[in-house]
Amino acid sequence: MLPPRLLHVLAGGAPGQVDGSVLDDQVHLGLALWQRLHGEPLHDVPARREMSRRTATLMAGPPVTVGRVRDLQVDGAAGPLRARHYAPFPHGTSKPAPLLVWFHGGGFVVGDLDSADQPCRMLCRHADVHVLSVDYRLAPEHPFPAAVDDALAAFDWALDHAAELGADPAQVAVGGDSAGGNLAAVVAQQARHRRPPVAQLLVYPPTDLENRLPSADRFADGYFLTDAEATWYRDVYAGDAERTDPRMSPLLAPDLSGLAPALVITAAFDLLRDHGEEYARALQQAGTPVVLRRVPRLIHGFLNTTGVNRASYEAVVGIASAWRTTLALAGSLDAARRA
Repeated sequence: MLPPRLLHVLAGGAPGQVDGSVLDDQVHLGLALWQRLHGEPLHDVPARREMSRRTATLMAGPPVTVGRVRDLQVDGAAGPLRARHYAPFPHGTSKPAPLLVWFHGGGFVVGDLDSADQPCRMLCRHADVHVLSVDYRLAPEHPFPAAVDDALAAFDWALDHAAELGADPAQVAVGGDSAGGNLAAVVAQQARHRRPPVAQLLVYPPTDLENRLPSADRFADGYFLTDAEATWYRDVYAGDAERTDPRMSPLLAPDLSGLAPALVITAAFDLLRDHGEEYARALQQAGTPVVLRRVPRLIHGFLNTTGVNRASYEAVVGIASAWRTTLALAGSLDAARRA
């Protein structure tokens, strides 16, 4: 690794400090290079999707080994959806483990199974859980509420087929990063009174697509996800729909009580930081068990940079460890309810 002073020279200066956290040196250099090289048109959806695939492949590094991986199809709201199952143990192992239904990030417009591959592998390996990654429909071809409808249908499929995947059908959880974190939060709300998830893992989720929160101004530019990009993604996804709809803005739901225990992860240098932290506080005030962790020194999207940044790798391993603890808490609460 290059010494910090040289990294600062290459980046054009020392990293900034916000709220007592200093931006990671490697991230600082990476952002400087990204801003110099990034030139794809913002409104060109195919170009942005291709850029997302290339960037994810470049930043992921060698695939983390898990027990087994296979592609399959799950039920969507309008037909079958592509999905990928990651098992923590080799085929033939009878020990059941929790199942995490995962929705990838990408602003509801980009992202796919491949861009989510390495984060799912890491969660599978380091949390010892099955992961079912779901390739839901994207905007603008399929604007809101298509992604929500697919997420709910896929979660129902997972509940019905968990045992076939080798997972514990009593421990089916939901999670996602960025746009996927939004979908996971919505699934937890919508499924609350029928077949709820045992827990929810929300990584830097956008939770209020109607109101502007302070972190949007504080990190509007220069930290990978810009305010202009976030606004464009939101507008493409939302279309003419009412943005106060809790299925789009879960923070605005009138009742957040009785939801599954949540682990909420935010990044210190992320314009969506307040979305996750406000949601965690709202859950806590409603009596829903929640753990909030702000990851220092990192930016939005760090889940996808574990192959090139040690701090990102360690952060995801830490999330996996915290997720095991959340699942244990959820299991204890569920057992107490049943007693």
